[in-house]
Amino acid sequence: MAYTELIKSFARIRRAMQEFYVYGFKSRSGYDELSGRSYDDARRRIESFLSDHIRFRRTADGKTVSISVNSRSKAHDPLFRAWKAKSFTDGDITLHFVLFDILHDTNESFTLGEVSDMIDERLSVFSEPRTFDESTIRKKLREYADAGIVTTEKQGRTVLYRRAPDTALPSAEVLDFFAETAPCGVVGSYLLDKIPQHESLLSFKHHYITATMDSEVICTFLEAIHESRSVIIENENSYGKKTTHGAVPLRLMISVQSGRQYLMVYDADDRRIRAYRTDRVVSISKSDVCEDMQQHREELRGMQEHMWGIGTTGISGDRMEHIDMTICYDDDEQHIPQRLMREKRCGTVEIIDGNTAKFSADVYDVSELIPWVRTFLCRIVDIHISVPALEKRFLDDIQRMYSMYDEA
Repeated sequence: MAYTELIKSFARIRRAMQEFYVYGFKSRSGYDELSGRSYDDARRRIESFLSDHIRFRRTADGKTVSISVNSRSKAHDPLFRAWKAKSFTDGDITLHFVLFDILHDTNESFTLGEVSDMIDERLSVFSEPRTFDESTIRKKLREYADAGIVTTEKQGRTVLYRRAPDTALPSAEVLDFFAETAPCGVVGSYLLDKIPQHESLLSFKHHYITATMDSEVICTFLEAIHESRSVIIENENSYGKKTTHGAVPLRLMISVQSGRQYLMVYDADDRRIRAYRTDRVVSISKSDVCEDMQQHREELRGMQEHMWGIGTTGISGDRMEHIDMTICYDDDEQHIPQRLMREKRCGTVEIIDGNTAKFSADVYDVSELIPWVRTFLCRIVDIHISVPALEKRFLDDIQRMYSMYDEA
């Protein structure tokens, strides 16, 4: 079968792109999730729409391929191109264009039978005309109605179909910003394709583009919240084990530090609120209407008063964990207490004197604070963590660091 760059299953290409960009790609022999031929097809597809960003490197394990993007120098996320490489059959293309040839006028409505007759009439001019049964045409019209391209109106038991009126697009600046910053920004990229090319006025110091590949997951998740439906999530952990969970979708949370996106849900199996990383979600589908979604959303809102990040349980289980640290700073380092006040999140800051401040917090998962706490090393004069094992590990790490410098 001849190779084609068009994508039939985005889930497969998404996985391959994650291995290319997010996790670091392996050599052909080291990538065992696909057969050799499927690997080559996936690589060629990605090269077809990301040719400017493909890098090759030879190692002892063989030739490796990766995607290299300088996000500061790119006004638009190049990974959007993957969503626009779709696969259509000849019948899809034919039916699409002949339908909108019929429905070109937004003021005219037609029944399914009238649309079917006009399709046959238009295609009869060909020597070997393609034919479509009414069931296929009905499904296509229903698909376009769900997408908002076609509107339907009932007259008795008869359904009338009409082309939906065009919608005024936001300004180019709005679309530029939405496409690069919002969840499901690929929608903004599609809209940008409908306006004249222009030079973007925006640039980004921290531009997190990898979530582009999770747009379908995020879109389904947000739709489920809007429709008050529960979801079925298939998740894969860092060890490659896949599990399926029923859950109530509550909120999408995005890290301003790493750009990672998390689905906050009430897990029906564990009976608790937890987070799923979107790039670890293999698939998500909408399920039944959920009557108690608002109750769980209120529960999450209350919990956020004691959440440093997305952690809802720590080493102590459901019990709250405590941390306090005292730091000292010189007279000319007043930016330190200012930084504490700015970054304290759900914690509190007490200014003891002109050179000493104390930070305290009660959180569900105190381990989430450790990377931030480390940024105050050399100024910490006292620290207490309610989880003894975590406190010991933190102090041992500092001691090992001192030992390394002493040996040097």
